[in-house]
Amino acid sequence: MSQLTLYSAQNATQSLWQSDNPVAIADKLAGFGLSFRQWPVSDLPDEATAEQILASYQSQITQLKLEAGYQTADVVSLHADHPDKATLRQKFLAEHSHQEDEVRFFVRGQGLFCFHIQGQVLQLRCTQGDLISVPAGTLHWFDMGSAPCFTAIRLFTDPTGWVAQFSGSPIAEQFPLLD
Repeated sequence: MSQLTLYSAQNATQSLWQSDNPVAIADKLAGFGLSFRQWPVSDLPDEATAEQILASYQSQITQLKLEAGYQTADVVSLHADHPDKATLRQKFLAEHSHQEDEVRFFVRGQGLFCFHIQGQVLQLRCTQGDLISVPAGTLHWFDMGSAPCFTAIRLFTDPTGWVAQFSGSPIAEQFPLLD
């Protein structure tokens, strides 16, 4: 289940607000310039290929491309048996931003997006059916958990603009992780 928790950036021990209501989550995130919505979930087999996943969501992807100018889409998938899972997890646990929007639709599984905005930290647990759009330049980090299990569609204007630019701040180390 999707869940949003807000904290003061100075206090990781006490939440200021929390909800698992998708409408409340979308409204709260919109106040911070973030977009959250849910798409209907396609019935895909676990072994579905990237091409099958993209084909299954083609109408939603096309609409989002028209709305926001994205040019390409791909599929990323990571599972608990991946040999580099610890290294990959660690890479995205540090606060960073990108030169272009970060857009993810969770086909299955879950991940924890954390945003550092306006003196607050927003932690959004995304699950199957969730679409999050993070504007370029937004400070954030991502936790896929110690036993990652997710498949997501990514949309890009230019994939080369998605390179992480790390802030050097240790803030991400202070807040809860996915597990």
